[in-house]
Amino acid sequence: QVHLVESGGGLVQAGGSLRLSCAASGSIFKINVMDWYRQAPGKQRELVARITNGGSTNYVDSVKGRFTISSDNAENTVYLQMNSLKPADTAVYYCHADVTLTSRSTITSWGQGTQVTVSS
Repeated sequence: QVHLVESGGGLVQAGGSLRLSCAASGSIFKINVMDWYRQAPGKQRELVARITNGGSTNYVDSVKGRFTISSDNAENTVYLQMNSLKPADTAVYYCHADVTLTSRSTITSWGQGTQVTVSS
């Protein structure tokens, strides 16, 4: 009922930047929270950044000061601006959303993931 499509991943050298986008579509009344998670090979998926409908944000300590999450509520889109990238940021990045549907029920949804690779 909610489809998330990510874009913007790729290969970049250490110190470079990438911008990820995630567009939500479907029977959306309101997006309550949108998050970016990442999962590196052999590691658990971790929450990287979160933004609420009201604009509150939080970040995992390892990306504070380098990554910025933002949203366009009118377009149901969330962005993750990643600067000063490090090889340790290499992972598949997943978009996640907590959504209130037009039926007023709530669901969560995951995107398909986008690969970010940072070379040293």
